[in-house]
Amino acid sequence: MTTRLKRWTQLGLSAALASGTLVACGAPETTADQSEAELAAPTPPIEADEPAAAEAGEGEGGVVFANAVTDPVAFLSILAITEAHIIAARDAHALGENEAAAEMFAHPVSEVLFESQSVFEQLGVVDFSDLLTETSAAIFAGETPEQINVRADEIIAALRTAATKAPASDASAASVAAGVAVDQIERAADMYRIALESDEYEPYLDGYGFFKAGEAVFLESAEAISTEDQAAAYAIKDAIAKLEDAYPSAVRPDSLDADLGTVTVAASNAVIAVQN
Repeated sequence: MTTRLKRWTQLGLSAALASGTLVACGAPETTADQSEAELAAPTPPIEADEPAAAEAGEGEGGVVFANAVTDPVAFLSILAITEAHIIAARDAHALGENEAAAEMFAHPVSEVLFESQSVFEQLGVVDFSDLLTETSAAIFAGETPEQINVRADEIIAALRTAATKAPASDASAASVAAGVAVDQIERAADMYRIALESDEYEPYLDGYGFFKAGEAVFLESAEAISTEDQAAAYAIKDAIAKLEDAYPSAVRPDSLDADLGTVTVAASNAVIAVQN
């Protein structure tokens, strides 16, 4: 895994997949006159106790990758962030947003999976990064939404397999699921704020993916979460309802009409409820 992911990071997904068309979220496009040494510069390591810095327009900030070796919420949140991109890419492609979808399929390779490689190796997760890059390339090759959906399902299946490698802890399955759900909900709320501050599509699409990933995690364990902590379940449901108003579709609407304060407060309430 290490060699392949490092190669993608050094070369740039844009050059590898679309001759400069594909650019990572929030990252400046590489110019032709940059030296080969600059292109090959290694990514600075993230210290174990230092959260990953968020890219402009991205919601991956706050992931402490080293914690994922022992913390199931941290580990599963990494997978949920990846799945959020897959959901967003799949749904955007189905609605004709081909370039954005291709970018979204590829982003987790350099933005999440590269930083997670040592965690995955320690926990025995099989490398699935090629599934993402191949799907991104398949969009540029003209595959249909039906074909891309099959590829997306394969990636999500790989994420489910990876989830079985989550580290053990004393936390209940319900509390772990709630923790992962609110992690995605908080990211979605933050991305809505960023989307309101610009006309760019990417922050909105990122937020849509985080919302959908958080909703999926919650729905899968809703009964268990409700049984264990009704207050937390109610707060998560309320936050999801508010996010549904903020993200009605994978395509950004002409105007973003959901109230930011309402969305932010609901997300914060969900986080607090789960932490208590």
